[in-house]
Amino acid sequence: MAAEYPLDDLDRRILQALQLDSSHTNAELAELVHVSPPTCLRRVKHLTDSGVIQKQVAIVDPVKVGASITAIVEITLDVQAAERMDEFERLVAQEAAILQCYRTAPGPDFILVLQVKDMPAYHELAHRIFATHANVRNVRTYFSTSRSKFDTRIPI
Repeated sequence: MAAEYPLDDLDRRILQALQLDSSHTNAELAELVHVSPPTCLRRVKHLTDSGVIQKQVAIVDPVKVGASITAIVEITLDVQAAERMDEFERLVAQEAAILQCYRTAPGPDFILVLQVKDMPAYHELAHRIFATHANVRNVRTYFSTSRSKFDTRIPI
């Protein structure tokens, strides 16, 4: 696990502003956080180079692009040896519909968050990834009926 990166007040202001809207130009961001554009650019580059900012992305409405079903899936493996856990992580990392994968304890070995078009798409994925994988012992899936909160911001 990486060590915590020391953030000063300016770093925090920059990160908070970027987490709200990363589409600002450098000049706009500099004005928002009350520094000069060169200082702002230098800080953002440093935060990026040090890995604090991992990437900047667009957040897409899943319904508008035809991926209206969100599934939260608990996976328990039959064998929990490190190499078998790594193998399962590599398998799910290749699947575009699996948006998030967490190793968890206690309880199931993994929690996955999936976004799929419809139930046939979920069943196809579940069969291909879970049912045919020899080390998957138990699968429990919960389907979201509504989303009351979704955020990507980390409290800083």
